[in-house]
Amino acid sequence: MTVLRAPFVVDRYGNTTSERDWARATRTTVRRVSVQPDTSTEDTGDRTAVVTGWRLITRRGQDVDLVPGDRVVALGRLLDVEGEPARYVLAGRHHHTEARLKGVDG
Repeated sequence: MTVLRAPFVVDRYGNTTSERDWARATRTTVRRVSVQPDTSTEDTGDRTAVVTGWRLITRRGQDVDLVPGDRVVALGRLLDVEGEPARYVLAGRHHHTEARLKGVDG
């Protein structure tokens, strides 16, 4: 799996915007995580779109540097990180991390 993190675009006045510059994204390879299908919906409005949810789960004791707004390439798909990743603690130690991912086709 590869984590993509893009810097925010700075406008002509030097202000940081909420838009990401994906052309300048850093790429970090992460190994030994599980990415599993979660939910799926289909929109048949003006254009057909399938939104697929995925769940990323790390091994016990492993964390992954993910934040909302990152993207992930896994299973040959480009997926968006949805919300804040959940970091579970057991007996005062990091147990594992879970994150929801979303892919849109169409």
